[in-house]
Amino acid sequence: MSLSVSQLVLRAKQLEIDAVRHLAGRVEFADVIGQLIHALQRERGATSIYLASGGQRFLAERRSALEEALPIEATLRKLFAEQLEPAQGATARMLSLMAWVLLDLDTLADLRLQIDQRTTTAHESVAAFSRLIAGLVELIFHVADAALHPGISRLLVALVHLVQGKEAAGQERAVGAHLFASGASDDAEQQRIIHLIDAQERSLRVFEEFAEPALRERWQRHQLTPNVALLERLRRTLCTARPGAALDTGLSDSWFNVSSERITEMWQVQVDLVQCLRQVCEAQRQATQQDLQDSEGLLKQLRDNPPPHTHAVDRFFNNAAEQPESAPVLPAMSDGPSQPPQSPELVDLLKTQSARLASMEVELDAARRALHERKVIERAKGALMSRLGITEDAAFRALQKASMDHNRKLLDVAEATLTLPDLAFAAKP
Repeated sequence: MSLSVSQLVLRAKQLEIDAVRHLAGRVEFADVIGQLIHALQRERGATSIYLASGGQRFLAERRSALEEALPIEATLRKLFAEQLEPAQGATARMLSLMAWVLLDLDTLADLRLQIDQRTTTAHESVAAFSRLIAGLVELIFHVADAALHPGISRLLVALVHLVQGKEAAGQERAVGAHLFASGASDDAEQQRIIHLIDAQERSLRVFEEFAEPALRERWQRHQLTPNVALLERLRRTLCTARPGAALDTGLSDSWFNVSSERITEMWQVQVDLVQCLRQVCEAQRQATQQDLQDSEGLLKQLRDNPPPHTHAVDRFFNNAAEQPESAPVLPAMSDGPSQPPQSPELVDLLKTQSARLASMEVELDAARRALHERKVIERAKGALMSRLGITEDAAFRALQKASMDHNRKLLDVAEATLTLPDLAFAAKP
């Protein structure tokens, strides 16, 4: 069977439909991951106060969060198993990330038992939950990084950074709750909160850049609410207290409530963003399906109705006896349907498809740049932590300081760090 232009065009359209369907499945995968992150964030926050208060407070809240997390965890495990099917298209990197997450999920039962028996500290439990959540956030990032449709990719970039900002807010809630519940300020924990506030702002700026206007405006309106103003006052109380100074333990409830309200608002925005992703996937699937049908109709019409000028060419090259000028031009006879290789309609179809794909590539570049920046900065932080033996907070502060000292973008400093980390940062900041 010989290959035709129409076969290639129609196959390209079908592959677009398959790609959108595959992306829709990835969106659902990311949604379940996001649900588990939200549940674990609730459990982490309640656990922090429960342990810091010696088991006297937030017992019911912790149990409620645990009951919410367990069925979502079971669903995610099933989805992990499904990713082993070749049709799912999981990459080696994705499977490796799932393996790391699964390792941490398998330790949750022991961690929860230690919390029940209060044989672990609030700080240790927050760190354990945060490691698991970090792996889940990285998994969502990988899903977004694999998207090849601009509209969907942009929203996935917004989702990644919203989830990342929400996780920083969740860690801030847990650290602040621990400080207030303990009744004493601590310099290291204060620095941790400052770092988490900065991390939220950076992530949410990217979210606002890539989110739909309605979601962006909704989030910006939330920033003007009295709850956010109260959160800012409590942040100042925590961050300006002298190390070792007494803190009002009665403020722990207020802190937890206002932090939780802000996180809940982020969660509602996340739910709406996932729904928006579903709608964009379905709209794109329908549009591509319609394109396929239109292409099939056009190509059928071209085959059945060759353009008239092709007959003029046949007549021009006809060596038979000349016909009188008044004689009608008869259509050329053939054994089968004619497929003019240079028909204007087919050329226009190919041009339109090529222009659309080129436009998609331009739009994708913006999303890729945002994901690339996040990836490079995270790797640079990891390199500094490994080579200099410093914390994540200190690593990021070192990158920021170098950025300001040399008047260079943070991304440029991060890239330089990965190239010559020992020369750029010879001593601990």
